[in-house]
Amino acid sequence: MDLRETFALSIGGLSSHKLRTLLTMLGIIFGVAAVISMLSIGEGAKQEALEQIRQMGIHNIIVQHWNKQAEGESAETNTEKNLSVGLSTADADAISKICPLAQIVAPQREVKVKAQTVGRSFQSMAVGTVPEYFSVLDARLNSGVYFGKEDLEQARRVCVLGSDAKRALFFFDNPLGAQVKMQNQWFTVIGVLEDKGAAGGKLGGVLEVRNTDEDIYIPLSTVLQRFKWDPGQPELTQVTIKVGDPEELQEASDIIRNILKRRHRGVDDFKIAIPEELMRQSQRTQQIFNIVMGCIAGISLVVGGIGIMNIMLASVLERTREIGIRRALGARRKDILSQFLIEAVLVSLIGGLIGVVLGYSMTKVITLYAHWKTIVEPWTIALAFGVAAAVGIGFGLYPARQAALLNPIDALRYE
Repeated sequence: MDLRETFALSIGGLSSHKLRTLLTMLGIIFGVAAVISMLSIGEGAKQEALEQIRQMGIHNIIVQHWNKQAEGESAETNTEKNLSVGLSTADADAISKICPLAQIVAPQREVKVKAQTVGRSFQSMAVGTVPEYFSVLDARLNSGVYFGKEDLEQARRVCVLGSDAKRALFFFDNPLGAQVKMQNQWFTVIGVLEDKGAAGGKLGGVLEVRNTDEDIYIPLSTVLQRFKWDPGQPELTQVTIKVGDPEELQEASDIIRNILKRRHRGVDDFKIAIPEELMRQSQRTQQIFNIVMGCIAGISLVVGGIGIMNIMLASVLERTREIGIRRALGARRKDILSQFLIEAVLVSLIGGLIGVVLGYSMTKVITLYAHWKTIVEPWTIALAFGVAAAVGIGFGLYPARQAALLNPIDALRYE
């Protein structure tokens, strides 16, 4: 017998029991679909974390104002409140002067605003900062210019729009030179940033990350002098420090912490985060998640393999006389082995193909309804399909061997 005849016999054996074949495939189908969907969720989470890291800057240290009561910790005493006024421009200046590892220090003050143009409005975050902020965050211009030192010194009413803010306020119109109203003041648009594709959330469960494409950037002095904000709040909401050598991030972080503790008289009203460290923590957590989810999905494949073995053993028993007749007519043991092994592998491969389609569809449904980012990598499909084939060979080999080892005379006598 050649391979073509063996395939024809195997396909004939499977097609003669269509329902049984389909039920045998179910374990493989759901196992492959689970592997693809779980790994795609993990890959999507990994890419989101990387996007957040790129947004915050991999060589940066982030110092944010920390409200203890907002985080559910014990309330500050009146004495502590009087000891520190929170993050301030003086803190940023001290870090710049004292910390030798700090290349650039970019303070910022954030204010929620309703940005308005003629006939359109958009809830945004006005970010008051310094010109160096754009280089620290690697924010690139799509059109126009950044505001400069003169704009900062004179507290000019100019602004640079994030890509989403531009689309919301101007759609496809050119916004350069147009006016945007914020807190009853008109600002001239001088630039538009490129789309960063940023994602909001908490990086490593610690650092708040916002979609910066929705922000509107204005000089820090303009926010502090022209905007209304609660005087009980700190002057700054965040300070971003760029460090030249990534190996010095931890050392620089320790120096900055000591500087701020001295200036704030020991009051912990700030938190320091290193995006690179948070990324590593996030990746470690994601690896554990992928391993656990992969094991759970792998159990489905093992169960599917056991189902294949069970059905193939029943098939061998059912077709014992057929095996005896074929052996009597000259079929060799390896022909019988090949026929039943090919049947098992075909069940796995067809089930694997259906599982790939189902798994890919599940990722789209998850993205659509759960709003989770999912990414199906080619290696994910190859892995799931390869495991399905291995399951077919591994669990189909024993029944095929049992069929090949049957004694022809005993098989012909079998009722």
